[in-house]
Amino acid sequence: MQSNARNASQSPRKNDPLVLAFRSIRPTFWAIGAVSLVINILMLTGPLFMLQVYDRVLASGSVPTLVVIGSLAITLYAFYGLLEGVRGRILARVGQRVDAKLSDAVYEISNLLPVRLGARSAKLRPVQDLDTVRQFLSGPGPAAIFDIPWLPLYLGIVFLFHPLLGLVALGGAVVICAMIGLNEAMSRGPAQEAAGQTGRRTSAIEDGQRNSEVLTAMGMQEALSLKWNAQNGDYLATQRKAADRSGFFGTAIKTIRFILQSAILGVGAWLAIRQEISPGVMIASSIMTSRALSPIEQAVGQWRGFVACRQALSRLKRVLHLVDEKKDIMDLPVPEREIRIEQVFCGPVGETLPYVQNVTLTLEAGEGLGIIGRSGAGKSTLARALVGVVPPLKGVIRYDGAELGQWPSPKRGEFIGYMPQDLQLFDGTIGGNIARFRDGASSKDVIEAAMIADVHDLIVGLPEGYNTVIGRGGRELSAGQRQRIALARAVFGNPFLIVLDEPNSNLDSQGEDALSNAIQTMKERGSIVVVIAHRPSAIASVDKILFLNDGKMAGFGPKEEVLKQVVQPVPQQVTGRGGV
Repeated sequence: MQSNARNASQSPRKNDPLVLAFRSIRPTFWAIGAVSLVINILMLTGPLFMLQVYDRVLASGSVPTLVVIGSLAITLYAFYGLLEGVRGRILARVGQRVDAKLSDAVYEISNLLPVRLGARSAKLRPVQDLDTVRQFLSGPGPAAIFDIPWLPLYLGIVFLFHPLLGLVALGGAVVICAMIGLNEAMSRGPAQEAAGQTGRRTSAIEDGQRNSEVLTAMGMQEALSLKWNAQNGDYLATQRKAADRSGFFGTAIKTIRFILQSAILGVGAWLAIRQEISPGVMIASSIMTSRALSPIEQAVGQWRGFVACRQALSRLKRVLHLVDEKKDIMDLPVPEREIRIEQVFCGPVGETLPYVQNVTLTLEAGEGLGIIGRSGAGKSTLARALVGVVPPLKGVIRYDGAELGQWPSPKRGEFIGYMPQDLQLFDGTIGGNIARFRDGASSKDVIEAAMIADVHDLIVGLPEGYNTVIGRGGRELSAGQRQRIALARAVFGNPFLIVLDEPNSNLDSQGEDALSNAIQTMKERGSIVVVIAHRPSAIASVDKILFLNDGKMAGFGPKEEVLKQVVQPVPQQVTGRGGV
């Protein structure tokens, strides 16, 4: 899987979601370009109207002529307003279309990043990046970009009025374009630094919300507030630096445009005195030059949004290749006989050094395996490899002879149940959580899973039963209640493989009895149950034990035999009072 990710990052994918999303809106961009052409032609209405007023109406004193050309100008302006509104509505829908095309892949990769990149995923927020792209595409920035190519049209008309006026306008345009280049070169670094600070700031907020109880109970709020203030100060400083750079160039360009507009009027007046042009041409040239440079000024005003959009697209491009490309995979039957682990080396997500080394064993249907060992021995890492969360660095894990990658992800959910050590329930109903939010899940199957986990009575005792909403904004459950509901979710659908990581860490004696009964029930139904545990009660119902020591197999076989090998008797120490 890792090699596939590397290959995908090095060569373009046939079905790259980012490429497909923008390819789908390409015809729309052509349409926007055509609309922009008409809009920019209609923008000639103002200069031409002024030209006619100064050179024809005032010279002739004809009111009917003024009424006619005034009516024509109003009609053209109304048509311009209509097209401007249409363009804005189209751009808003373009942003939403890109969002709709990428939303599924972005949500998927947001969920997959922690298991694909590990700690490196902490600063990545693909959903926020997609929001940034949508907001820019739906805003005024693209309209300014579509208007910039028509700058030569306006400058060409000014050249037709008089070559000197054209040279002045062209000189101003060159200076402004040079300022834009400097803006890009000098603003890129501060903008990237500001984006990084924004991500770190958001992470700090999320960490505080997740650990609210710890902050309150252990009096950490003041210390973390000092850390937050320092981090927020850096954030504000980078934002200020980026805003200052962008603001300086925006103001400078606006000032140059005003100077240029006055320069056109001054040169035009001099030419009019020399009777080389008329007063109408002077006014029309000034308006046309201002219009030619207006999109550039607007683009500079939207520059921060443009840079943010470009950086967001760059980040999306880097992470979207991690989404598994949808392929037509032969529909294999779910495994039902055995799981073979063959010389497997594996490590945590994002690590290349193995924490678990050279594990080889076979599990038959209906067997239970307990994995024991000291903290850091690699128990949870091996559990994640079994369910496909982390790929083996070396070796293979076969389910009825086939590797896990031969089943598509939704199909794997039909034969794998997993209860991680750091379990989380989702925002939704208890019934939906147990059913894994699967469409078409029957109430019978949900209730059956709850009964196997011996949590049915607890659930129906709640005011809304299985329809009770938990998670954000929902009912708060105790750690033990969450663990038993998570157990029901793991056994839902009678999966062939069930992996339980520290399943009794928050259970009382009644919950531990329910756990042992659930393990025994699933074994009798033909499931392979793998339990990672520190407490002996969790492995009461397993048949075999795997003892890991520093990531290596230090013992494997029937439970009683392995426990005799690895569990040392505790020597009795006589106290001064004769106690043991």
